[in-house]
Amino acid sequence: MTSAAPQTLSQEGGPTRAVLVGVDLGGDSHFDPTLDELALLAESAGDVAVARVTARRKAPDAALFVGSGKADEIRAMVGATQAHGVIFDQTLSPAQQRNLERHLGVPVADRTSLILDIFAARAQSHEGKLQVELARLQYVATRLVRRWSHLERQRGGIGTRGGPGEAQIELDRRMIGERIKSVKARLEKVKQQRGTQRRARERRGTFRVSLVGYTNAGKSTLFNALVKARTYAADQLFATLDTTTRSLWLGEAGASVSLSDTVGFIRDLPHKLVEAFEATLREAADADLLLHVVDAASPALLEQQAEVERVLEEIGAAGVPQILVFNKCDLLEESRLPRQPRDEVEVHPGMRRARVFVSARDGQGLDVLRQVIAEAARPAHEAQTITNE
Repeated sequence: MTSAAPQTLSQEGGPTRAVLVGVDLGGDSHFDPTLDELALLAESAGDVAVARVTARRKAPDAALFVGSGKADEIRAMVGATQAHGVIFDQTLSPAQQRNLERHLGVPVADRTSLILDIFAARAQSHEGKLQVELARLQYVATRLVRRWSHLERQRGGIGTRGGPGEAQIELDRRMIGERIKSVKARLEKVKQQRGTQRRARERRGTFRVSLVGYTNAGKSTLFNALVKARTYAADQLFATLDTTTRSLWLGEAGASVSLSDTVGFIRDLPHKLVEAFEATLREAADADLLLHVVDAASPALLEQQAEVERVLEEIGAAGVPQILVFNKCDLLEESRLPRQPRDEVEVHPGMRRARVFVSARDGQGLDVLRQVIAEAARPAHEAQTITNE
């Protein structure tokens, strides 16, 4: 692995053994002392965590992020566990990544590159692949720090003038810039196609519902349970990336609604990835109703809810009406089980939202959820009926 390209710490002949590192920087920075989420990300990328190292600093070290003493400790851990690489829970600068690789003697990845790798591996649709490629190119463009061999291999003999040094970096930068323009142009066409489809749904008066939530909250499992679809769902982070839309018949409202399953959110989701997935995330921003799916059994559910709300704000979907869907209630201890299948909760002073408790896996509470969706959709359906008459 080079510091110029986002990639997993792949190892031929089996999964990569990785040492996980997290740094508590205090203040408003997020710190996971268990590194459990990073371990799940690593697992999703095909790596296995063999050790975890945490540190505390007032500010990142400019050269090694963790400082030389902690870097020596990590190097010793790498040797003791025969690890193939190291993964940091924070984003590293190109120089920090390069210096760490030299100091530790193994490839180093950060949280951003890990998420990009997972997205690249999981994208299935043409649009999804374009979106991930754009995000990866934008990431690589910031990492051209005199290490360009991966780009020379891709060039294939075209435009190979220029020797090592700054001239070569400029050639690489120009090549990446041209590719970014090309991918953006193709994504713009996809965006226009989505706009056409969206306007067609608006003309038909279809009530649009989108599932949103933290990754691995069970959105795809809930989607499958509601519409009897076969969307891929697994107990892992970012099991599905591409938006899927199906029609959901609601007998309670006497009408069908459009239900879309969108990509999951996660803490520190790379901003460029959010930008690249704009066309997909528009499904949430343009929806009439959001089902905010929450993992009720997660010890970090409040932080995960807050992160989803932050991303919704970023994509312009904060004003869309929401229903909170607390999923995975089958995993709750009896003392934590809700007293009733639905209630209301105050999310902001003076603002209350409906909350429904379900288990998508065993079907618990789905009839109540359909009823709540129908109550939200009924006014729009009645208005459309009057208009048609």
